Amino acid sequence: MKLLFLGDVMGRAGRTAIIDRLARLRADWALDFVVVNGENASNGAGLTAAHAKALLDAGADVLTLGDHAFDQKDMLQFCETEPRIIRPLNFSKAAPGKGARVFEATRGRKVLVAQVLGQVFMKRAFDDPFSAVDAVLRAHPMGGTVNASLIDVHCEATSEKMAMGHFCDGRASVVVGTHTHVPTADTMILERGTAFQSDAGMCGDYDSVIGMQKEEPLRRFITGMPKARFEPAKGEATLSGLYVETDDRTGRATRVEPVRQGGRLSQQGPV
Repeated sequence: MKLLFLGDVMGRAGRTAIIDRLARLRADWALDFVVVNGENASNGAGLTAAHAKALLDAGADVLTLGDHAFDQKDMLQFCETEPRIIRPLNFSKAAPGKGARVFEATRGRKVLVAQVLGQVFMKRAFDDPFSAVDAVLRAHPMGGTVNASLIDVHCEATSEKMAMGHFCDGRASVVVGTHTHVPTADTMILERGTAFQSDAGMCGDYDSVIGMQKEEPLRRFITGMPKARFEPAKGEATLSGLYVETDDRTGRATRVEPVRQGGRLSQQGPV
């Protein structure tokens, strides 16, 4: 199976890039399944129902969220009616929606998608991510109930993301980090066959401070005082993420490549 994961969609620039380019990538790379992290797609803070529909219509099979999952209040209801949206597993048990689901890819193959929030340096304490992921992977073993599985690890610390990769090694096809908006250079297949990258990066304008227009973040760093709201940068976005090929029988990754398409960053992809 050929899987594509795209990191945090950042504002209008990120949405436009997905809408303009994803269908072409699906065709050019013969993709079987696409997962997109959409939690910053609506003005850099959360995801509205309308923007979720636009990303799904553009070719995403599943959208994951993150710590900003419910910044846009209509998502509280929309994620209950739209099964293709995944919120974090270890949110409050009272949170709407699901943190993991099995989806159907091409030729009827089954793909598990789950997301979990880290604990290190995050603004609020979330439930233990490792036990949450462990329960889901035990319930959906590769080579058994699913042909492949992807875990989106949404957190600050690269150490925590790497630990999750090793914890899931051989039990998930892909473990990929999101949240910090900068693609890391540690793309690899781990010892037991799990594709890994600490952070997929963002789908947004990199002439920015992690996707925000530069002036206000710079002012706050230099003076320590806010003057205006953060606003997403509006230049051409780079689609950043991870391309993975898997063995249908075992679910293990056989190939992994970083993806950077368009915008300012050096270009990378499977071809």
